[in-house]
Amino acid sequence: MQVSLDGFTQGSDQTGEEWVDSWADALELIPDVDAFVQGAGMYPGYGDYWAAIHAEPQSIPPFQARLPYEREVAYARRAAETPHYVVSKTLENVSWPPTAQIVKDLDKLRELKDKEGGNIYVVGGPTLVTNLLNAGLLDELRLIVHPLLLAGGRALFEGVSDRRQLTFVGAQPAASGRVVLSYRT
Repeated sequence: MQVSLDGFTQGSDQTGEEWVDSWADALELIPDVDAFVQGAGMYPGYGDYWAAIHAEPQSIPPFQARLPYEREVAYARRAAETPHYVVSKTLENVSWPPTAQIVKDLDKLRELKDKEGGNIYVVGGPTLVTNLLNAGLLDELRLIVHPLLLAGGRALFEGVSDRRQLTFVGAQPAASGRVVLSYRT
């Protein structure tokens, strides 16, 4: 998850995350991904954005004022071939990638988690992360912490049901001032 230093995934205006340079950066954290999971709130924009990059990598995608970086094109290509599970009780269909399907409850994710294989990468958003934490379905949190104070907005861990101790795995600083923090749950 991309998060500000003060723990927010979106600013108080809720209009977007202009402070995140590239959403593809997070995939480098987990190279052996077998599936992607995301919530219904995040899916429509995610689908539109990555489908546009996949279809026309030399064009400016929605929600952006620049051409995609090479790592974003690589992410779009990989995402197009990787199963996606969109957790939703309200969405009727999902169109991108072709492997995407709707999951109505967390029991399906529990079944996926119990299968042998690589990692399941949670794309986001904060409500889904909270629900997965509360259900005991996250093994590790990897946070890309940006050197920015949003001073309000959408808190990443709002709604976590009980206090829990996390185990520190590591920290990886980046030249941009970001720090990737990893914790086992």
